[in-house]
Amino acid sequence: MEFRRLGRSGLSVSEISYGNWLTHGSQIEEEQAQACINAALDAGITTFDTADVYANTAAESVLGRGLSGQRRESLEICTKVLGPTGPGGPNDKGLGRKHIMEAAHGSLKRLRTDYIDLYQAHRFDRTVPLEETFLAFADLVRQGKVLYIGSSEWTAEEITRGAAIARELKVPFISNQPQYNALWRVIEQQVVPASEREGIGQIVWSPVAQGVLTGKYRPGQAVPEGSRATDEKGGGAHAVKRFLDEDVLERVQRLRPLAEQAGLSLSQLAVAWVLQNPNVSSAIIGASRPEQVHENVKAAGVTLERELLLEVDTVLEGVIERGP
Repeated sequence: MEFRRLGRSGLSVSEISYGNWLTHGSQIEEEQAQACINAALDAGITTFDTADVYANTAAESVLGRGLSGQRRESLEICTKVLGPTGPGGPNDKGLGRKHIMEAAHGSLKRLRTDYIDLYQAHRFDRTVPLEETFLAFADLVRQGKVLYIGSSEWTAEEITRGAAIARELKVPFISNQPQYNALWRVIEQQVVPASEREGIGQIVWSPVAQGVLTGKYRPGQAVPEGSRATDEKGGGAHAVKRFLDEDVLERVQRLRPLAEQAGLSLSQLAVAWVLQNPNVSSAIIGASRPEQVHENVKAAGVTLERELLLEVDTVLEGVIERGP
C-alpha cells in the first residue's frame, strides 16, 4: 500500500480507502462484511469511510465491530453527517448545530472510538448558516472528538466559502469527497483548482463508476444477477443507472486491451486512473466479496504512462461527463 497526504494537512491516508456505502448493513450479511474489512486490513488499507446515513446508522455499527481490536492509532476512520437518521424528526438531519453534535456522539458510539479522524459534511446545507455549521465542527475539534473536517460533493464556491470560515476559526478543513472516475470528471474544471488553492485533497468515491468500469456489464446483455444494478432495496440500481448506456458499455469493453497492455485488470485501470490526478489523495473502493478488495488494491502505486491516459480519453470521448 502507498500513502499520500490529505491536501496540505499532516494527515496521511492510504491511496486506497475502504468504504461501506450500499454494502454493510444492507446489501451483504455481517459475516461477509467482516471478511471484506479483514481483507482491507490485510491489504494494508488504513483509511475507512462510512456515514451515519448509510443503512440508517447500521453501516457505522458494522464497521465499528469490524475494526474493534485494531490499533486505533494505525487507522484513519472517516464518517459523514447531514442525511436523515433515526425516526426522521425535524432535527434528525442537516448541518445545524443540534444535529451535528448529536450525530457526532452517535457516530462515536457506533464506531467504538473516542475520536473521528475526518468528519465530513455529506452535502452542502443551504438551510443553515455556514458559520453555524463550522462553529459546531470547531467545537468538536477543540473537544478532541474530531481531528479534521471535510466536505462531500461541495462545489468550488462552497469549498472556498467553507475554507475562509475554517481559517477564521482555525479549524483544519482538509478534504472533499466527490464522485470521480474516467466517465465522471465534473470536479476537474472548478472543484480541483479551488481545492488546490485551499489546500484541500480529494477522497473520491465511485472510481469504478459503480462497477461499470470493471467491464462486468456488457452491451446487449442482461445485468449480472446479484450485481449492484439489481439492488433496488439499497439504492445500488439507481446509482449505477446513469452509466448503463449501450454506448458507454461498448466503449468500456474497448478499454480492456489498454488495461492488459499496462498489466492491469479493467477495475485496476479505473482505480489507478483516478490516482493519477495529483489532487486525489485516496480512492474509495467498496466490496461485497474479499476478492474484490484484493483485486482493486493492486492499483496502489501504479503510474500510468501519458500515452495510455490519452488512449483512454480517445476511447471514452463522447460519453465523458465533464460539466460541473
